[in-house]
Amino acid sequence: MNMFLKSINPENAPKALGPYSPAVKLGDFVYVSGQVPLDPKTGEVVGTTIEEQTHQVMRNLHTVLQEMGLDFHHIVKTTIFMSDLNEFDQLNTVYGSYLEEPYPARSCVQVARLPKDVKVEIECIVIDTLMYEQQMAAQQGGGCDCGGGCSCDGGCC
Repeated sequence: MNMFLKSINPENAPKALGPYSPAVKLGDFVYVSGQVPLDPKTGEVVGTTIEEQTHQVMRNLHTVLQEMGLDFHHIVKTTIFMSDLNEFDQLNTVYGSYLEEPYPARSCVQVARLPKDVKVEIECIVIDTLMYEQQMAAQQGGGCDCGGGCSCDGGCC
């Protein structure tokens, strides 16, 4: 048992298809397992087009991130697995609509086959910078006012 590694298992995310965690956190680093376009409630594949499936994958990634209070801007690296690189432009359009600059680093490869014969799977590496963001906001006057009681979790920012 690794006492430093925390498994992240969001209730509203699709269940793992095998012996793995949807994400694991080690310090400030979060490693999100490849997400495929499964409906979290039914476990069934969502959509038949690359656009529909990419939207569902991004929604699933967002659900995993939200479990930790994180968002897409915390992603530093993604790896995209596609069954057909001829659909690269369509994937990019949907994928890019969820992100802002600076975009995460990325690799994108075509593979012979993906689980449940889906068209796309995306995994990512995330850095949890929430503590540093709170400290920065407090230093810039956007944090809590400790003189009048603090509303931040865990004490004053």
